[in-house]
Amino acid sequence: MKNFLKILKIDEYSLTPYYRQLCNAILQGIDEKLISENDTLPSINDLSIALDISRNIVTKTYNTLKKNGVVNSVPGKGYFISNVNLDKPVKVLLLFNKLSSHKKIIYDAFAEALGDKASIDFYIYNSSFNYFKKILLEKQDKYDKIVLIPHFIDKVDNACDVINQIPKEKLILMGKLVEGVGGDFGAVYEDFENDIFDALTQLLPKIKRYHSCTIIFPKNSYFPTDILIGFLNFCKQYHCDYDIVSDLRNETILKDSLYVSLTEDGLVELINLLLQQGLKMQDDIGIISYNETPLKKFILNGITTISTDFGFMGRNAAALVLNNSREHIKVPFNTIIRDSI
Repeated sequence: MKNFLKILKIDEYSLTPYYRQLCNAILQGIDEKLISENDTLPSINDLSIALDISRNIVTKTYNTLKKNGVVNSVPGKGYFISNVNLDKPVKVLLLFNKLSSHKKIIYDAFAEALGDKASIDFYIYNSSFNYFKKILLEKQDKYDKIVLIPHFIDKVDNACDVINQIPKEKLILMGKLVEGVGGDFGAVYEDFENDIFDALTQLLPKIKRYHSCTIIFPKNSYFPTDILIGFLNFCKQYHCDYDIVSDLRNETILKDSLYVSLTEDGLVELINLLLQQGLKMQDDIGIISYNETPLKKFILNGITTISTDFGFMGRNAAALVLNNSREHIKVPFNTIIRDSI
């Protein structure tokens, strides 16, 4: 029997589910001629013990491959490779800067659109440029496509140098176009400056009810400064008094003011101060929250949001992968008006 433990490994740093990692490893083993037709796979019990994972993970791995026609089983004898003449799945390295509810929407839409036509290895680099660089240097040669969301807290100016080392036929950017990255590559991007400007302009009749506009833009934020530029351009064009604050802990909420909160923490603090000061939303202050989440429909009868279409981003990034396209696609930016303004 083949030593499958030289082929099947678990990467604990990857966010790709363990069963999917094992599926990908078996498919890669077939592609590299390390696994042949009729090879007997380790028993569910043996593999779970050897890799220190649950039996359910191994069972799900084998059942997934069985459903896809790669593996079959014989009662009393176990599982074996039944088909090696497969359409080769696209191998995708997916890099996100962090986990959030919005990133989950992107990932779910991306993975669902790819289905079984691609294998995904998924990593979070925690907005750290050094960790991002390390992952790319170690892994980029193993993949057909490298799909990444580029947001860094440190060494932002060096990002283009590292990203430019990725072969452009492999590269797909999501969320943000990085200044200095050249060549012919795919992208599903947000136009942060114009998106917030256009959204606020759409809300101008309601915003004019307030005496001033304040944006809560956290320090050391991964949010691009393009958002600030778009906010300032709006305020200057429409002659709105404005302020920029990094947080609200030392602030007093001003009556007849509109607040734009980029983060969930900022929104919670804003609502907390509003309740403490006995102010009423819409009547006394207005609130606009950046990026839609399901709960914002219900908080205090509804929070107005301006938001990227994250499902669109994931689905269209998957389309670029499957079509081997280098198109640049702009993500829609939506406004949902509720009783907070």
